[in-house]
Amino acid sequence: MDARLHLLPNGPAGPGPRRADATRNHALLLDTARRILDESGVEGLTMDKLAREAGLGKGTIFRRFGSRTGLLREMLNEIESDFQRRFMSGPPPLGPGAGAAISADAVTRLIAYGRERIELLSIQGDLLRASEEIGDERYSSPARAVGLLHLRILLKQAGFDGDIEVASFTLLAALEATLILYENRAEHISMQRLADGWELLVLKITACTS
Repeated sequence: MDARLHLLPNGPAGPGPRRADATRNHALLLDTARRILDESGVEGLTMDKLAREAGLGKGTIFRRFGSRTGLLREMLNEIESDFQRRFMSGPPPLGPGAGAAISADAVTRLIAYGRERIELLSIQGDLLRASEEIGDERYSSPARAVGLLHLRILLKQAGFDGDIEVASFTLLAALEATLILYENRAEHISMQRLADGWELLVLKITACTS
């Protein structure tokens, strides 16, 4: 069933083939942006600071990414693409595994999906939250569509006999960065408790089988 999934970017594709120097600058800017993000968070990642620390002009940054939002989206694409690869073709319990002898069942993979997503939010949550604040277009992003399809497939494999479309939307909504980070930071609920809550939610939903 997972063969139906296709890795998708989270935003529009970038420009065509680049010159070698442009490719180097692109890699340098992303590496520098990741370092700034680790050191100063999303709020500290400004175009001025990126240009200064990368030793490049702001015009180079704007030509490559268009805007700060474009930069954040490209960084998010890398995170989402890596996560997608792991749940589409990686080892179990998140991925399907290489063979039936070591493959994880659908419920186990649903639980792993949420736990891994919450762990990802504990590391890159501010970047993911920034992408959610762009507007309603976040609900139609390719990366979100892949996540929804993955959850629907696993729910069907688990024998869920309810409204799979609504159930998958409900599950994915429970993993939104804005909500998870609010619960963790404002309500002081640990990421471990949130992950345990996800597992309980999956077990309750998948208990509704024929």
